[in-house]
Amino acid sequence: MMKKISKLILALAIVGAAAGIVLYAQRNHAAQEAAEEKPKAARREPGVVHFERGEPQLSALRAEAVKAEAMPAADPVNGRYVYDENATSRISSPLTGRVIGLRAGLGDRVSRGAALLEIDSPDLANAEADQAKASSDELRKRLAYERARQLHEHEVIARKDLESANADYQLAQADMRRATARLRNLQASGHQNGKFVLRAPISGVVIERNANPGQEVRPDLAAPLFLISDVSRLWILVDVPERSLANIHVGQTVGVETDAFPEQRFTATVERVGVVVDPVTRRVQVRCVAANPDSKLKPEMFARVSFLADGERKGIRVPNSALVTEGIYVYVFVETRPGTFEKRKVGLALRGMEYSFVESGLSEGDRVVVEGALLLNSEAAADAQ
Repeated sequence: MMKKISKLILALAIVGAAAGIVLYAQRNHAAQEAAEEKPKAARREPGVVHFERGEPQLSALRAEAVKAEAMPAADPVNGRYVYDENATSRISSPLTGRVIGLRAGLGDRVSRGAALLEIDSPDLANAEADQAKASSDELRKRLAYERARQLHEHEVIARKDLESANADYQLAQADMRRATARLRNLQASGHQNGKFVLRAPISGVVIERNANPGQEVRPDLAAPLFLISDVSRLWILVDVPERSLANIHVGQTVGVETDAFPEQRFTATVERVGVVVDPVTRRVQVRCVAANPDSKLKPEMFARVSFLADGERKGIRVPNSALVTEGIYVYVFVETRPGTFEKRKVGLALRGMEYSFVESGLSEGDRVVVEGALLLNSEAAADAQ
């Protein structure tokens, strides 16, 4: 009996010792975790948010390096690209006739003097006949004048007969010049047999073609047969508010943004400022010239135009999605190292519809969070509590 009691007491002692060891281990582990958490909490800085690699919040963030650009002199305004009318030609047929052949199609690049279409034209046939008749008459009158001059030198005919022959010869020369000039004006010198070739007056791209085989054409058609333009140079027409005119002048550089190429910024130059204010819109039309060497920009494409300030005034250009407004202050989040973002107060020089210019608080090359700034602001506010 005593042996059984002793074994029971020993078993209870062993169980108690084991429970004490487990409890001690748990308390020690909890103390270690608390000790690890305290340095982390101590290392947090106000306005700094850190995510470890692989955390899901990082997928909602995007940071870009910013750069300094010339500051706009006024708020951006809407405009549109159009053809440069100084490098555009609308071509119609100067003769009545029927199209018998097309030499150029829509989108073709043509050189000056290139054939566009061929027309069977009775008017050209009549012009060629007039020139042939004038040439024959001129030859006949010239020979008659030379005979009269020789006869007059031998006193065979009177002087008035010589003068009459000379006048007939001069009239024949005038008719010949008129017939030749007519064909030269039509660019149809030589024997064409009534086949007129319409040629391009400038080099460029065929933008429109309103001609088809067998079509009857005449000079008074409402639409031109061809529209050719050199699209390597375009105009930008901008309607500028009256209040912004003081900041705009001829020769000024402008920055241009388009929906088709949102990541690219183009430039142009102010060529002409309108002389009147539209009485309805209270705006003045400004015309800018833009180079388009790769034909990337298209006529009738909409654009947002910023008239840049003269001089060296520059600012950091950031999208409005990067800005966080709290009261009267504006902040951005800067990625100082991978996964770490610092909340930084900035000073705005100009705020636009999509982009703003920062004059203080940022440096060129800083990586600014352009997507997910509100998420970071919520995390920073939660850490501050």
